[in-house]
Amino acid sequence: MSNQITSIQVLGSGCPTCKKLFELTKQAVIEFDLKIEVEYLTDIQKIMEMGVMSSPVLAINGQAVLAGQLPSREKIKELLTLNNQPKIEESISSYSCGGNC
Repeated sequence: MSNQITSIQVLGSGCPTCKKLFELTKQAVIEFDLKIEVEYLTDIQKIMEMGVMSSPVLAINGQAVLAGQLPSREKIKELLTLNNQPKIEESISSYSCGGNC
């Protein structure tokens, strides 16, 4: 890993897509043997505070790195490797529940 990961969060509304991102993220963390718990939060206000308008959101070290999409486990592993990059990957695809599930 290029930077130390201190926290990983999945934020969403509780819909199946958000829960799937949470499960995929936990699997990626296990594969990297990271000794960190993946948190699942349903606080929509927290999502908005991160500056994103769609869910689910993957946040590493408190910074949103992906929003509004359900990536593969390999993509999540890539994001964990490139953690703390300033760019967020946001999509308006059909995966985004937008809190309306």
